[in-house]
Amino acid sequence: MPKTDTVTPRARTLAAAIREVRTDAGCGLRELARRIGIHFQLLSQWEYGLRNPRLEDVTAILGALGVVGDRKQRILALTRGASEPGWITYGTAGMQLAAVIECEKAAKSIVEWSPMGIPGLLQTPGYARAMFTAYGRTAEEVDRKVALRMKRAEMLAADRTFEAIIGEAALRDRIGTPTTMFDQLHSLIEKSTRSVTLRVVPAACGWHPGLAGPFLLYSLTDGTSVVYLEHLSCGAFVLDGHDVGVYRAGLKKLRALAMSATESTAFIARLADEIEGVELSALAGE
Repeated sequence: MPKTDTVTPRARTLAAAIREVRTDAGCGLRELARRIGIHFQLLSQWEYGLRNPRLEDVTAILGALGVVGDRKQRILALTRGASEPGWITYGTAGMQLAAVIECEKAAKSIVEWSPMGIPGLLQTPGYARAMFTAYGRTAEEVDRKVALRMKRAEMLAADRTFEAIIGEAALRDRIGTPTTMFDQLHSLIEKSTRSVTLRVVPAACGWHPGLAGPFLLYSLTDGTSVVYLEHLSCGAFVLDGHDVGVYRAGLKKLRALAMSATESTAFIARLADEIEGVELSALAGE
């Protein structure tokens, strides 16, 4: 087995960035290794996050591939902090998303607490489109973001479990048209399977740790865990064992407050029926 280094979200993102710049340049693994004077197996370990390259190694890679400007500086910044257990991203939405995707790929289970919106991996195209449009994105940006979100949702069919604990407000707030919300609620019911668990936390249950904000807990195949906190223009990845334990305790409290999976799907179905009833009444009055 190859020697491995600390695998942090930043290290995973660096590995993905090295793979991306090489493939974008149309350069084979062995060819790039030859150019920078290393064994191709070591380069492969860098590209898959098994080893963390030194700053001079990454500089050599970027030079051999002709990577310059902002892209080069972002990758070098990743390299400098690849082993750091925590990571706050700001002004680098692309790298933040890349880190999330790498965590999703490496996860054997994901738990998401989402008090105010439908979890991204469970969103319908219509809901996602309405949400991104409300952010003021261009039509092209919206199309691209919706397509990527739907592609990421395909990982739910893979060999991993996903538990979504959703606040009641996320189900009642109308994002897009009534039809958009009706379709979204029915989609949640359909996706509630053996690998996807839905639990709803009622609005009237007093204070609880989840009111501090949304978060995701990734339990990775290498035995480590990562908490991800997403904010409007930045995000934070937490690996410290004590801090991760605080979020696990918060999830335990949320599960105790939440409806059962069966009660949750029945509740969602009632909300969908309410929307349908309002729409039918509106049509009848026209």
